[in-house]
Amino acid sequence: MQTAALDNARWCAAVCRARDLPPGTFGDRAWTSARRTPPLYPDAVTLRADATPEDVLGGVDRAGPGCSVKDGFAALDLAPHGFRVLFEARWIHRPAGPPPTAPPTPWEPVRTAGALAEWERAWSGGTTPGPFRPALLADPGVTVLAGRAPDGRITAGAVLSHDPDPGPGHDPDPDPGPGPDPGPGPGPGSDAGPGHSAGPGHRTGVVGVSNLFGPAAEAWPGCLAAAAARHPGLPVVGYEHGDDLATALRYGFTDAGPLRIWLADD
Repeated sequence: MQTAALDNARWCAAVCRARDLPPGTFGDRAWTSARRTPPLYPDAVTLRADATPEDVLGGVDRAGPGCSVKDGFAALDLAPHGFRVLFEARWIHRPAGPPPTAPPTPWEPVRTAGALAEWERAWSGGTTPGPFRPALLADPGVTVLAGRAPDGRITAGAVLSHDPDPGPGHDPDPDPGPGPDPGPGPGPGSDAGPGHSAGPGHRTGVVGVSNLFGPAAEAWPGCLAAAAARHPGLPVVGYEHGDDLATALRYGFTDAGPLRIWLADD
């Protein structure tokens, strides 16, 4: 659970960084953002089961509406501080290895701003703008994956979050291609600094999966095959709830423990 929570916090920091927001602060027991994070992303993530309300609430913006906390161990009681439980979920863990059945067409990384916009429309159903920005494509700890139909349309996808430098034998992209122009934005390790004790200097040794979408029979096989190809030997973590949790368990994941999302009553 602790490794999954850390990986998830680093993904939240990457989303903030790609939108030119501060990437937050990694403390010993929590990651916090003093600025409101993008929609659908928490303002704090607990990194240890012994985190206290003070560890998270002291580093977030309580002045404006929409403050949220991802309690990575379902151990906090934030009700006395004006929060309510938005939903509960379960961390999931899968040992390293490909899925039982591989997709007919391997998933490929999204490399351009135009392809990311197409991916985001498929992910959201085309209803609302999402939180993702092209700068994510230059982040060495993030891989946006797309599964395409025979006619080229994106029909499934996911995001992999991982250690920026996986080390020997763990090529994050077997076919790196030209890639996007990273521009003047932050480079590898640029979110390191005071208070980042659990940030880039701490290797997770896992691959995180988030924002998975598409038909179940296509989504998990495509995602797991891509994760195994790009990060062989590393387990996969994430979180799900409801029917999506049951589907993940069918594809070899185990339930790794609870988490809880708290939302401030504004």
